[in-house]
Amino acid sequence: MAQRVLIVQLDQQTAQPLADFFNGRGDAVTFAAHTAETVALADSIRPDLIFFDLHLPENNWLDTLRHLRQRLPKAALILTNQHPDFQRELLAKENGLHVFLRQPYTPQWIERALQRLNAPAVERVEAKSVQLPPVRLPVRMKITLPFVLLAGLFAIAGAYLISRYVSESIRERFDNQLLEAGTLAADWMVREEERELETLRLIANTQGVAEAMTARDAERLRELVLPITVNAQEAAVELLDPQGQSLLSIRYDSAASAQYTFERGDLRFAQWPLVEQVLKAEADQQGDKFVGVISAPWGDYVYIAGPVYAPSRTELAGVVLIGKPLSLLTEQMRKSTLAQVTLYDFAGIPWATTLDSQGAAALDPQTAQTIAAQAEASSFVRNLTVVSTNYGEVIGRWQARNGAALGLIGVALPQNFLAQPTLVTQFQGFFVVLAALGFVIAIGFVLANQITRPLRAMVTASRDVANGNFQVKLRAAGNDEVAVLEHAFNYMVSGLQEGSIYRDLLGRTASPEVREELRASFATGDLRLEGQLVNATVLMSDIRGFTTLSESAEPTTVLKWLNEYFNELVPVIAAHGGVVDKFEGDAILAFFGILPRPLPPRESAYQACQAALDMIQVIDHVNARRVSRGEPPFVTGIGLNTGSVTAGGLGASDRLNYTIIGDTVNTTQRIESFTREFNDSAIVVSESTNSALRARQRMFNFEPLGEHMFKGKSRPVALYRLLPGETQAAEPMAAEMEPVHA
Repeated sequence: MAQRVLIVQLDQQTAQPLADFFNGRGDAVTFAAHTAETVALADSIRPDLIFFDLHLPENNWLDTLRHLRQRLPKAALILTNQHPDFQRELLAKENGLHVFLRQPYTPQWIERALQRLNAPAVERVEAKSVQLPPVRLPVRMKITLPFVLLAGLFAIAGAYLISRYVSESIRERFDNQLLEAGTLAADWMVREEERELETLRLIANTQGVAEAMTARDAERLRELVLPITVNAQEAAVELLDPQGQSLLSIRYDSAASAQYTFERGDLRFAQWPLVEQVLKAEADQQGDKFVGVISAPWGDYVYIAGPVYAPSRTELAGVVLIGKPLSLLTEQMRKSTLAQVTLYDFAGIPWATTLDSQGAAALDPQTAQTIAAQAEASSFVRNLTVVSTNYGEVIGRWQARNGAALGLIGVALPQNFLAQPTLVTQFQGFFVVLAALGFVIAIGFVLANQITRPLRAMVTASRDVANGNFQVKLRAAGNDEVAVLEHAFNYMVSGLQEGSIYRDLLGRTASPEVREELRASFATGDLRLEGQLVNATVLMSDIRGFTTLSESAEPTTVLKWLNEYFNELVPVIAAHGGVVDKFEGDAILAFFGILPRPLPPRESAYQACQAALDMIQVIDHVNARRVSRGEPPFVTGIGLNTGSVTAGGLGASDRLNYTIIGDTVNTTQRIESFTREFNDSAIVVSESTNSALRARQRMFNFEPLGEHMFKGKSRPVALYRLLPGETQAAEPMAAEMEPVHA
């Protein structure tokens, strides 16, 4: 069911993830930016769920919350904040509100906040959520795993032996069939070569062919050779003169016209190695006929070349070539052997194949060279997959009649029939041991569960404690080691309950940076927090005439004024990297460049000057509100000084205060007192701070005040008044970096 959600946020852009989360669930979302608008919207839309920002600047935020709870008792309230505000959180808890949601507003944290709305009050823990590592291998699994592994090992071994025996038998039969297909392909190639040789001899010995070649009579050659070509179903016949020039080329065009085409005058034949051998009248043990694979513009062909002699048998009348495309050659071989055939060059690249166009995978060049260099009877077997079909392929040399290697030939057969018997056998083997394996696992889990049940309860309780819930207790029963562990766990939780109180107090009395320094010192065993000498910039602010103001007001009112004042200034100091050391009445002592890590004086001075200027602006806003309420404004003086200070733990062994001491701190106090010379809020900076800025000095507006003597100082101190500038200049790119002295 869709809900009505009211989101009261100072910054609606930051709260947009909240709206996106509930809009995605189909809820109706309404925004409000201040308390007056919140009250009006709450009375009109009657929301089911309200997200209320604790950082609203109005002072009546608590009255608004009380009004919402009174007018909408069934509405759920979740308080949101960007950073911890202990004062407002405590006030909210005192009024019965316990669910808080901090930025960033991720779906995970929103879900957790919604879950805490329905949880009992004792389980609503505001401590930081701790993500413990998941249990990847439970103890019960460790107990039962050896039994499971042994049973599984026997099952796998039995199935493996059976399947191995069957698969080896089938594999041997398949390999024999594959080799037989390779032999058939080789025999077919021999017969095809003999057939083409017969056609070549018939053309060379036909009466009138030699005379027509000598006379370069192409028409006569066509009349004599075309009938022989058609009867023999040859794909290409090339007739060349003694210089290797084409007298007549007859080729069958199966793609375009499905008939023979005729050409003449082509000079490229003279460059072919097999033509050169014939023109040079070379011969080998097989005779004067030569075979070769040619990549011509009309395709990849295998040609047989032979001479044509004049009637006198002493002069060469020309050359005859009988050719066939490699694609046609593989198709004819496929029909004859019933196997898939692929022809490769010596680099392992497929020339032609009867497999799918993407199926003939190239061979590794080194493997191809190894196969080409082996003996005639040697072969290479590999597996390949084409369109989800597994093939076994035997690859060997493709040889001509004279023993010369033309390339590589591969013969492939599908392996589909190998899979079914192997899988069936494996299933049968596993089924035999399946019942026994399940029985072993069941017994192991029952026994392990008896042992690990109390451990699982302890894991759940540990997660609760890690998330800050110290109200959990374990029911310690039994007399074994686990029972002793449960008792120890309960004692540990009792100690954590007491420790959480001290941690909460420390979190409210020390700044986050000081808290982190203390935590690191405790972790290393250095509880004394020995002082260290560092260069830092010290800031001190004080309200002028505050004693006179406080005399005419109630103490509770004065405390309220100071809390409002400090609540506005402390975030400004923290935003610029400063750490508030202490509050002394209406004064603030802060330092820059020490925590969380030491910084060079150039950086700490820059941060302090920026913070001081922003503090003056914030003080002006605070005074505007005070004047509108009829309250006197605060005139604040701020002093800045840069130099060496000693930072560390000050106090007794059982009570420490992390602070800074030294002449730099004392001088800062004197500089801050000098601001009494001005009638309004002012910032006075020492010469050391001004010099530490270096090239960044021109980013600020300094007014020289001359040199002044202070109590406890032997030499005068040059002072400057820091005034707000119109627009601060960009930081110089070539500013010199300084080393950090610790």
